[in-house]
Amino acid sequence: MRPNSTPGCRWDGSPRTASARRPLRVAATSPSRLLRAGQCGRCPRCGNRIDLYPRADGRPIALHPAEQATAHVPASCRWHLSSGIAHPHGDGSAWCRIPHAVLCPQRTPVCRISPSLKSVRRQLAVRTRRLIDTGAFIPAVAPTSAATDGPDRPLVRMLLGHYLADGPLEAIRCVAQTSHRHRCLRPVLAPEAPPGSWRLLPIGHRLGPLALPEQTVAVYDLSQLPHAEQRRWRVQRCPAHATTRGAADLALAGWQVFDPLLHAKHLRSGLPYPPVYGSGER
Repeated sequence: MRPNSTPGCRWDGSPRTASARRPLRVAATSPSRLLRAGQCGRCPRCGNRIDLYPRADGRPIALHPAEQATAHVPASCRWHLSSGIAHPHGDGSAWCRIPHAVLCPQRTPVCRISPSLKSVRRQLAVRTRRLIDTGAFIPAVAPTSAATDGPDRPLVRMLLGHYLADGPLEAIRCVAQTSHRHRCLRPVLAPEAPPGSWRLLPIGHRLGPLALPEQTVAVYDLSQLPHAEQRRWRVQRCPAHATTRGAADLALAGWQVFDPLLHAKHLRSGLPYPPVYGSGER
């Protein structure tokens, strides 16, 4: 006996409709072009999950994934999200976000925490030990002082400013999403693109009324390149994705605005040798 049903309908006569799958897209007016899939990561110290968000000045911050009761979080550690941007204060609600550095079991707490936050910190410590015992996580090892071709975090000059990279120049990867929804594997320092040049340039800084003395340091200078090329470096994209407007970002750009007080240990007074990616005057 065949069921008495209409083609394209379920057994009870309800229409069989399938919603069309649509790819994730980022609005052109969004203050953050980072997809939600790219905001998750793992802490390199404890292996626990973190959510990465850009701040108003563009710097990234790692937040604990779960919200915490505002009453249990010190005022200096309260954060809230607005349009994908993290702001360092509460929004008046009963819940807020908290930086992972406050709860990371491999760090010293940066402020006095409540008993409820201490409980969360202990839970993360137990999870870290479980990840290490099962081999799912290997704690990051501090870099050695062995000599390399270039600085581990070079200082780069572009767009009338100085930025500190999060790794060697040849290791900086494109942050764009590919057609297979994976992060692009191409480097920003592409062989087909015009390179910058290493220079010894004076770096000065004024902190309020106090002017710090200038010092000559090694800088990878991109200021001689066209503006479009400098912007490609700033948004951290390979030449193939530099003009692709539809490709969103799967990671935050690793640049930090240079601060001579905070980044003094990364400065080098000599040019890298051998110069693999540009050296001397142009």
